[in-house]
Amino acid sequence: MRSIWNGAISFGLVSIPIKLVNATESHSISFRQIHLDDGGRIRYRKVCELDGEEVSSAEIGKGYEEADGSIIPITDEDLAQLPIATAKTIEIVSFVPADEIDPLQLDSAYYLAANGATAAKPYTLLREALKRSQRVAIAKYALRGRERLGMLRVVDDVIAMHGLLWPDEIRAPEGVAPEASVSVREAELDLADALMATLGEVEMASLTDEYREAVEALIEAKAEGAFEPPSEAEVEPAGGKVIDLMAALENSVRAAKAARGDEAAPEAGAAEVRPIREGAARKRAPAAPKAVGGKKSTAATAAAKKTAGARKSTAASTRSGATKATATKSTAKTARTTKTAKTAKTTAKTAKSAKTAGSAASTAGKTATKKKAAPRKRASA
Repeated sequence: MRSIWNGAISFGLVSIPIKLVNATESHSISFRQIHLDDGGRIRYRKVCELDGEEVSSAEIGKGYEEADGSIIPITDEDLAQLPIATAKTIEIVSFVPADEIDPLQLDSAYYLAANGATAAKPYTLLREALKRSQRVAIAKYALRGRERLGMLRVVDDVIAMHGLLWPDEIRAPEGVAPEASVSVREAELDLADALMATLGEVEMASLTDEYREAVEALIEAKAEGAFEPPSEAEVEPAGGKVIDLMAALENSVRAAKAARGDEAAPEAGAAEVRPIREGAARKRAPAAPKAVGGKKSTAATAAAKKTAGARKSTAASTRSGATKATATKSTAKTARTTKTAKTAKTTAKTAKSAKTAGSAASTAGKTATKKKAAPRKRASA
């Protein structure tokens, strides 16, 4: 590839000679202006407005136009004498994480090639340092008559540089967002998630410019004299007011599935599309925003199972406690009954013993009385 700029990368006190090479190319088809009557080319001539004569490129220079219309000539020598450190140097000023760079700032892309054998070592050192730090380098450089801002990063085994717009060249998005306040329902977000999941991912290398291919086919057919005007394609009118956003989302999901040839049940983790009645959607109270992810249903099910398990455990514990209390009461009652029976038995036994003793005492008393009452017999002389 042909280099468009030669210079060096200034990495602290390390200087790395490099060549700048375009990393992109345009494949757009360009057309020439022609005269419709005879097909002749229409060309532009550079004519001096003072004398009306055509001038060549060698006679054309630069000039700055003042507000009053006067021109101040500026030569290449004037620009070359400006005290700018980046005239032939890509000066690295800092290293930052890549996500700190706003994609709106990205401009042209270039490859930086090591210029000469002596540049291989410092070039590799900078490349490996960028890889290990997982950062990008912010640099200043001068190209085509102006100082620019650049971002250096590693692509495969090459250091690439993206031209960046200066921060003050990015316009603020004032007045771009919708002015009206719009609320989005959870059901609509769920369908949008389902549509994104259905569309899936795409290999960037598989994307092609179909319009350019059609233009090339048209040019080839006309060159061969075999051109036939194509039938007018039916184009659905763009824009217009969306009447039913839910229905449009559901139809989009079905169309995306049909385009992929996937009419079967959705894959695991993908959102399922179900028709939602408008009245039911209006009656349903707004819920808190849900986290996007394929595991929310699993988490909800696990939480429900955990709650049900806790309830079952509590009920079982309650029933077990009631049974235990009943058993305790029954045991206590049985103990009291047993104790009462033993006491009654002991009392009866005692009473019986007392009665027996009383009877014996009474018999003894009667016997003694009889002995006392009987007269004593005197002995005869």
